[in-house]
Amino acid sequence: MLDYEVTVYTANRAVATTLNNVYIKLVGTKGENERKLLLSLRGASAFVRGAVASFTVSSPKSLGKLVLVELDKQPLLLFPEDSWFPAKVEVKSPEGDIYNFPIYRWITDSKVHRFREGTALKGFEDNHHLGRDSREQELKQRQKDYGWDVYVEGLPHCLKVDGPLSLPAEVRFSFTKQTEFLFTANTGLAELKLKGLADKKTNWTNIDDINRVFCCRQTDISDYVQQHWKEDAFFGYQFLNGINPMLIRRCTILPGNFPVTDKMVFPDGCCSLAEEIKKGNIFLCDYKQMDGVKASTINDEKQYLMAPLVLLHKAPDDKLMPIAIQLKQKPAEDNPIFLPSDSKYDWLMAKIFVRSADFSEHQLNVHLLRTHLLAEVFAVSLLRNMPMVHPLYKLLIPHTRYTLQINFLARKRLISEEGVFTKFSASGGEGMMTILRRSLSSVTYSSLCVPEDIAERGLKDVPNFYYRDDALRVWDAINRFVQGILSYYYKTNAEVQQDSELQKWILDIYEHGFLSQPHSGIPQKLTTVDELIKFVTMVIFTGSGQHAAVNSGQFDFGSWMPNTPISLQLPPPTKKGEATEKTMLKTLPDVNTTVQGMASLWLLSQKSSDFVPLGQYPENHFSEETPRQMIENFQKELAALSAAIKERNKSLEVPYIYLDPEEIENSVAI
Repeated sequence: MLDYEVTVYTANRAVATTLNNVYIKLVGTKGENERKLLLSLRGASAFVRGAVASFTVSSPKSLGKLVLVELDKQPLLLFPEDSWFPAKVEVKSPEGDIYNFPIYRWITDSKVHRFREGTALKGFEDNHHLGRDSREQELKQRQKDYGWDVYVEGLPHCLKVDGPLSLPAEVRFSFTKQTEFLFTANTGLAELKLKGLADKKTNWTNIDDINRVFCCRQTDISDYVQQHWKEDAFFGYQFLNGINPMLIRRCTILPGNFPVTDKMVFPDGCCSLAEEIKKGNIFLCDYKQMDGVKASTINDEKQYLMAPLVLLHKAPDDKLMPIAIQLKQKPAEDNPIFLPSDSKYDWLMAKIFVRSADFSEHQLNVHLLRTHLLAEVFAVSLLRNMPMVHPLYKLLIPHTRYTLQINFLARKRLISEEGVFTKFSASGGEGMMTILRRSLSSVTYSSLCVPEDIAERGLKDVPNFYYRDDALRVWDAINRFVQGILSYYYKTNAEVQQDSELQKWILDIYEHGFLSQPHSGIPQKLTTVDELIKFVTMVIFTGSGQHAAVNSGQFDFGSWMPNTPISLQLPPPTKKGEATEKTMLKTLPDVNTTVQGMASLWLLSQKSSDFVPLGQYPENHFSEETPRQMIENFQKELAALSAAIKERNKSLEVPYIYLDPEEIENSVAI
């Protein structure tokens, strides 16, 4: 008899333990052993959370090169069927060879589960019939488990699922994540109900009263926002380093529907618009996607959502200052261009309408569509088309963690008919879907790639643009890591072209994510190693760095509601000189609308205790030494970048923390 040394690792995570009997079968190129019950002197503790248990499995003859292990667990009389989360199985053959079988998934039933040896294999490399058969069976099952669904026509497709419990176990929240998420969601609104705010359908009568909303949960940045929200310099700063740094662009020609004159913006004659545009000192934010969108009704009152144009000027001290605001797209006598020289409340009200439009642009286009919905498409396509042994699966699966469940919850709790954004935002309901459809039509591949996006918007040399600085450095670090990993597995362009699983992955993304729109620039196939590296870099950055940049600061910048109103109750002024503090308070959302919005921003900004930072891979999917060394190098590079960002932030009045690698989660998980 020949002895194989089998070591089973159970993951160190909540409720990963099984008390069922565990069986194993080893399958090699020369045969397979009898299915064997794994018995240990440790008894039931062999498969508890974090356990490492060793066993001897005997075979009358050599099994050759090991290809598969088959695992199943069977309940005992006294112990019902439970869920087990094995991390991996390691086997040492009689010849001294070590085989690794990564698992990292829940086994919740009594069926036989087959796991491949961990050496990464591309779609055209699996030459042994056992490998091919196992691969085909795995993908057939994945096609069943991860079906496409159409949530709303004209939006990226999503996972077909009835509820969180019908999600495949491997992609559900952990026990820890589920418990903390529900606790945070429930305690926020409970706190506000106790304060008597959550159901109060009346105007704010004093702006200082707004501080009652989550006053005990304020952050240093939210305190700063509350103190400086009226200031022009801070208004301009947020276009660069707030939660929506994606709209601003350098103005090379003044839009025809924005008839700003020199006399309006430079009344002292110090310079001209033409000169400042030529020098690159004029910037534009155009909310044209909001034009004509039907605003919602809240508390039986019609709401208002504008489509502003904002002109900004880089002052000699390098601050970005707003110099003109037009609240509707079409110039008209009842659509004045507001200026800093106008009365205090005329100018403040114009900025409030811009900030409210920015809320909808940010939440629906920049945050929901360009991170959450696209990350779901990337994840579903990966899970449908890539077997666990594929190098792209190993590289990308950590960057899909929790995405499918958090998106299901977003559709159910935020944008459904009874969702918070539907019921309490100006762009809720019909308007929301209009904006999302328009946004998808405007998405381009280049706009998802940081270096190209920054160049296209003309923002390479704008001072004090910390989002750009940090995003480019994070992008470059990811790109170098991806280049190392993929160049290790793909030596030639022909190998990329011949990998049928890879080509199905990208085609699914093109068809189901971008609805086969050629103007998006999203490739339908990949023909070179460089194309593959760039696309995978974008996928990882979108679900990690970009999501962190547009998600993590929501409470910081939005908890002081007047800075980011979820909705507005009065139409914008049609002429100057009539706005007052009373007008402003009547325009701002009601108390209950405010607190519902703030509770949501609080929830969406919370980090769970099982947060996994960018570049940390607790699950060792790669077996080869070279990729493991590349992961270690990636982690060192991110650590150095984190230290540099922290050092930079020491000298900033408002630290930019959202792209510090220590603060970036590996995936869209909240």
